[in-house]
Order: sequence, then structure tokens, then C-alpha cells
Amino acid sequence: MLDAPDTTISAAKAFGLKPDGKLPAFSRADDHVPEVDPAYVFVPEVTRAILAGFQHNRRVLVQGLHGTGKSTHIEQVAARLKWPCIRINLDSHISRTDLIGRDAIVLKDGKQVTEFQEGILPWALQRPVALVFDEYDAGRPDVMFVIQRILEASGKLTLLDQNRVLTPHPYFRLFATSNTVGLGDAAGIYHGTQPINQGQMDRWQVVATLNYLAEDQELRVVKGRAEGMDEDALKRMIAMANLTREGFAQGDLSTVMSPRTVITWAENAALFGDIHLAFRLTFLNKCDEAERHILAEYYQRCFNVAI
Repeated sequence: MLDAPDTTISAAKAFGLKPDGKLPAFSRADDHVPEVDPAYVFVPEVTRAILAGFQHNRRVLVQGLHGTGKSTHIEQVAARLKWPCIRINLDSHISRTDLIGRDAIVLKDGKQVTEFQEGILPWALQRPVALVFDEYDAGRPDVMFVIQRILEASGKLTLLDQNRVLTPHPYFRLFATSNTVGLGDAAGIYHGTQPINQGQMDRWQVVATLNYLAEDQELRVVKGRAEGMDEDALKRMIAMANLTREGFAQGDLSTVMSPRTVITWAENAALFGDIHLAFRLTFLNKCDEAERHILAEYYQRCFNVAI
């Protein structure tokens, strides 16, 4: 792993941003750098926010509805910068000791001794690594207060058990993604999320919103993942997804099709050789029985077929 960015890349060439500029990057990728997805579509405003994190060491939170590619957006920026990137899902099982580390019994010279095994947070903090906390609004309170210590750009991490204070590496970067913006889930669709301490939210210096793409952009994304599929069929699928999003916004539906759902639908259509069967297996069977007549009406509109 290189200790610092040793080259630059063009913002216009890598991300299609204007005006162009030179971005710090690494000349070679190690095992922690995500793979480049050449079909990925960057949203300019969100891309600029994420690049501010990498270039200027800003703490960046990307929030938005599920399936919009929040984590992938950060990863694909990191992939083009060849910047090592680690994702941690803050589910309810992640504890303080998982992040910080714990004492463990190890064998040394044939004897059992107790030794501190550092967690992912001290490891990443001391290296040129972008650390991404997924599902940030689902983290346990004890975990959130550990993260709060390092949210300041110069935030040092104190390991109380070790009487050590860790200073962040100059090229350590911190990101997070969330479905809510720290105020809790009023709609009731993201169970397990909770309000975030506003003192902690205030420490996120950049908050970007990534929601569903425009139809032409979503078509480009889905085409990149469903090569060989008829474009007219893809347009109808995206139209169906947009109807579910409108129905969800109006309170008619409790389940919504994300871009991820559309991609899975396209993949399943190729797998089963039947776009209508694929729709039932991908999305319809997940929906409330009481709402399926609404979805059948939407489907009839888009495909002129009863589902």
C-alpha cells in the first residue's frame, strides 16, 4: 500500500466534470481498491461532494432512498482514484470492540499470552484508507459515540485499554451512507434506523442526497448491467418502476422499485427467458396482497399485459 497519492487524474476524463481539474490519485491499486465498473453513471453533484472528501479531507455523508447506489458511488470514485476503500455495515451486531479491538489469547514461543488485537478503526485510521460506514443511521449508540471521536478532520482516537492516542494518517478519509438524514424514519420503511445525535450530525461537513435517477440516466445504468436486452423492454421496465415510486410518494403503495430492483428484474428476465415471470419473482411477490391490484394496473399500462 502506497503511503500517499503519487499522481493525479483528470476530473473531466474520470468523472465527466466541468470545469476540469487535477485530482490526487494513486498510481497503482492494491487489494483494498474496488474494481472499476465502466458502466457506472456518476451524478455530478454527489460526485463533487465525494471528491471533496477525498481531495480536501471533508467528512461526507451520502443519504437517500434504498437501492440508489450510495455506497457504490463512493466505491466507484475510490476505484478511479485507486484509493483503498473499506466498507463496514453498521448493523445491530457491530459492537464497540469490533471497531476498536479487544484482548485476545495468542501463542508466542509456545506460551499463551494476552495481546491486544486492534479493530478495523485503528487499522484504517493509521493508513491512507477511505472508510465507509454503511447504514449509518442503524448503528448502536455505543458504536456511534466511538465514531464521533474521529469525525473532526484532526480527530484523534484514544485507546483507553492501551493508553494510546492514535493520530489519523494524513490521507485517511471518512464517509457514511444512510437512508434517513438523522431525524429518524417517519415513513416506517427503514426498520432499525433511529435518530442520530444532532451534535454528531453537525460534525458531518458535507451531506449529499442521492435519490432516483432521471429516466435516461437509469436506462444507461440498467443497459450496462443487462447487455443484449431489448431497449424498448428496458424503457417499459423503468416506466413501471417510476409508477411505483409515484404510488409510494402518494401513499398508495408501501413497496417501491429501486434501480437495484430494476437491474435484478432485467437479470432475472435473461435468466428465466420471460420478463413477466421475472417481474413476479423479483418484485410482485414481495408486495402486500392488498396492493397487488394497483401494481397490476401499472403493469397493464406499461406492458399491455395482465400480470
